[in-house]
Amino acid sequence: MRALRFILIFDLLFEIFTWVLVARFLLSWIPTVNYYHPVVRFIYRVTDFVVQPFRGIIPPMGGIDFSPLIMFLALRLGYSLLRRILVILVLQWAWGG
Repeated sequence: MRALRFILIFDLLFEIFTWVLVARFLLSWIPTVNYYHPVVRFIYRVTDFVVQPFRGIIPPMGGIDFSPLIMFLALRLGYSLLRRILVILVLQWAWGG
């Protein structure tokens, strides 16, 4: 039962992180954002390690950067794979296998 709780907590943390990423990209569309505001700085500091590798993968087309879309797809795919592995491991552990 503890392992299932771990997976639920993992789900929740991933969902929160996803929404923080969405907030970051929404902030990037607002021209008058104060990047020195503590909340904005926190959002950027927490998400930089994920955003940086995807920056510039696809050159912007018409002023629109599509690398965040690639990042979200990669994160969702990676998370889905990791979650399935966790569930399999938990079920094997619960059944004593």
